[in-house]
Amino acid sequence: MTDYKYKYGHGYKEFSLPEEHVLGELKMKQMMPLENLKAAVLDALYHPIASAPIDELVQPGMKIAFICNDSTRVANTHSFMPILVNEMNKLGVKDEDMHIVFALGTHRCMTHDEMVEQVGENVAKRLKMYNSDCHVQDDFEYFGETEHGTPVWLNKHVSDADLVILTGTVVYHFFSGFGGGRKAVLPGVAAMETVRKNHSLMMSPEAKLGKLHGNPVYDDQVEGVRLFAKEHKMFLFHSILDAQKQFLKVFAGDWYEAHLEACKFVEQVYGVPISEPADVVIASCGGYPKDINIYQLQKTMDNAWCAVKD
Repeated sequence: MTDYKYKYGHGYKEFSLPEEHVLGELKMKQMMPLENLKAAVLDALYHPIASAPIDELVQPGMKIAFICNDSTRVANTHSFMPILVNEMNKLGVKDEDMHIVFALGTHRCMTHDEMVEQVGENVAKRLKMYNSDCHVQDDFEYFGETEHGTPVWLNKHVSDADLVILTGTVVYHFFSGFGGGRKAVLPGVAAMETVRKNHSLMMSPEAKLGKLHGNPVYDDQVEGVRLFAKEHKMFLFHSILDAQKQFLKVFAGDWYEAHLEACKFVEQVYGVPISEPADVVIASCGGYPKDINIYQLQKTMDNAWCAVKD
């Protein structure tokens, strides 16, 4: 018998299986985590992908909005936000001219304590923080309609900024290909009707894990964000984590191009070849908060389906 220990909630589930019944145990590739996060962050900011460096984008006195993950996403935001905020200070932007908008999508609003936990006490004390509540229509500004008929309503706390910095992480997503990038904006800080219309496209057979181009959900999101980007400066900063929530790599630059590069890295790290599909797949979401509710666990199910027989 072989013993297994899988993350479950804040703890673990343990079980044993006869070796002869196990085709294999799938794990992501082991990579050395970053030794110096601050150095990696600054290098990414000043040597970005398909973008001018951050010191050419940021001007003293401008207003900056950070879009940050809510509690259902693990990005270690509390680790890199102090670095980003302090660097904006060095470039002439005061704390009072920066704020954080949490990308809730259609998730519930976060409590103040949850906000503090996400970005860290230091940043939470210095910057104003806002939930993007998709149900409060007056909080959103209209930017047009996509070819799929999605009305693009985005939070005014984002649209009022001179520069919007998209933070977050990139992982496989079960119907929009990959998370991160444009998702920080749409659905992250979008109104309910915008999210509803976009997410209805998940019924397409092309809306699937690991597929971007030709995926109607992704294409619609990109088109919607491009409508916003016509009149707004945006900059992406994303991290890739391992299963222990350690930083493997950071990406910065153009909100579209830098995200594509991050997706390529995710495929290298998280993609695992299999010899054949199994009769049964036993999978863990990875513990809290990835198994916080049924909706989040769907993402693990979609990965598990790739390894199980029809």
